[in-house]
Amino acid sequence: MTTVPSIGETATDISSPILVLAPRGRDKRTLGGILAEYGDRVRECADFEAFFSDLDEAACGLIAAQSIGTRECDRLAAWVRSQPSWSDFPFIILNGASGPPTGVESLGNVALLERPLRGDALRRAINGALRSRVRQYQARAQLGRQVEIEEALRVLNDTLESRISVRTHDLARANDSLMKEVRARERTQSALVQSQKMESIGQLTGGLAHDFNNLLNIIMGSIELIDRATDDARIRRLAGNARQAVSRGARLTSQLLAFARSQTMDLRVTDVNALLSGMRDLLGLSLGPTVSIVTRLDPTVPAAIADANQLELAVLNLGINARDAMPSGGTVTLTTSVRRGEGDLLDGDYVIIAVADTGSGIAPSALSKVFDPFFTTKPVGKGTGLGLSQVYGIARQSGGTARIDSELGKGTVVELWLSVASGDSVAATEAVTGKAAADTSQDSAGADILVIDDDAIVRNLIVECLQTLGYQVRQAADGEAGLRLLQERAPDLLMVDFIMPGMNGAEVIERVRAVLPDLPIILATGFVDAQVSAELLQHERILQKPFDIDDLAAMVRQALARA
Repeated sequence: MTTVPSIGETATDISSPILVLAPRGRDKRTLGGILAEYGDRVRECADFEAFFSDLDEAACGLIAAQSIGTRECDRLAAWVRSQPSWSDFPFIILNGASGPPTGVESLGNVALLERPLRGDALRRAINGALRSRVRQYQARAQLGRQVEIEEALRVLNDTLESRISVRTHDLARANDSLMKEVRARERTQSALVQSQKMESIGQLTGGLAHDFNNLLNIIMGSIELIDRATDDARIRRLAGNARQAVSRGARLTSQLLAFARSQTMDLRVTDVNALLSGMRDLLGLSLGPTVSIVTRLDPTVPAAIADANQLELAVLNLGINARDAMPSGGTVTLTTSVRRGEGDLLDGDYVIIAVADTGSGIAPSALSKVFDPFFTTKPVGKGTGLGLSQVYGIARQSGGTARIDSELGKGTVVELWLSVASGDSVAATEAVTGKAAADTSQDSAGADILVIDDDAIVRNLIVECLQTLGYQVRQAADGEAGLRLLQERAPDLLMVDFIMPGMNGAEVIERVRAVLPDLPIILATGFVDAQVSAELLQHERILQKPFDIDDLAAMVRQALARA
């Protein structure tokens, strides 16, 4: 095997042998001296056969003309023609007296040296042959690299389609992932906008309901006083009509406050399955004979935190909505289950009450508005648009949420998510129940009551009602004035409004509790927001505006009985 020199090798560094075919005569001495310079690279061949057999390994061949004839030239020419394209084997012919052998021109790369042989001419011929062979080896290496490159290119071309397919798949997968992230971000953004909108509407609604409740309370109290002060049947009948109108207005503000999550809620441990089972008769009467009621109650569902009365009202509202969506009749299905909190809910388990119908469904464009106050898909005059908003408010104020899913022509499902009751909640509920059972109605006439309310008309009305009931009453227009009166003489009972400028009712109660921890207190309000802590609502009595004189009398008697 011929050793291929690197590109940087010189002619004298080549390791392939220099074949010499037995020169004889007087040139032997000159030839020997020159060849000695190339050391063991020189390989002398005894005859043509030895020379021919070593050609594949040689760098060049030095031949005496008299050592070959026409037949040998033909064999050498055939060998030259069989060489690869990069090879142009160099021959050096030492010409004889009779001239070059016949056929030597067919050898291709031939250098003829004439006698008498000169050393410098021989040296140049050998070095030139070796340099030529090095360039041929370099060309062979370059061709080899080119073949490798062509093969690699062929492989790339053969696998191009599969690589494009794989890359396209990767891009499609990355695009799908990106689109999922975009959709998730859009859903999150939409939920945030909806939450902010509902919060803003809730704050506005709660404020309006508070002012309206004060007006209703003035009307209600005035009607009660008029009714008690007259024996005229006609005046009492008119007062009764006005009282019914006030009751309707009170229900309206109750719904608004429920949406605003500002309604006074009696949150207790509630057996949801028992509550729904007990509502079957009520739902049957309310929904009519054309509506079938199906219950699928999971017996493993734990107790939830809820106001049982408000929860019944919410389920009844959902049932009536379902009935209205099925004018020709259908099926309402009540389902209970437990799921983990998701979305805007805190982490934990929630009891789910699902109310599903087989009605006409709701258009997708309206789904984002169904919980808004006064929005309704019913015809004009068929609904106030407060049912679902009240359901939403009750669920949110109970620590959960309300969700809706609907498809046109396939019905609607509304879910109420309620917090699962913990062991501490059960204990607190039992304690509150025991305390309520201990309250008794006793004769408390003549007790001293301090009333604090910033609305002069409301305050004067409450004072007059309490005086009518036989109590001694003092009054103050704000928290600071009320605390000064309290320092002058401790009352038997404190009645305070919640929403007041400067110091609200909760802050007044905290100041009073610091000096008179056992003083009975009634928080009279039409609006209770997040500033009222759960502890305050558990320990103080809440009188929801608007109230009539009988409600006021019962609450005062119970509070004084506690003292």
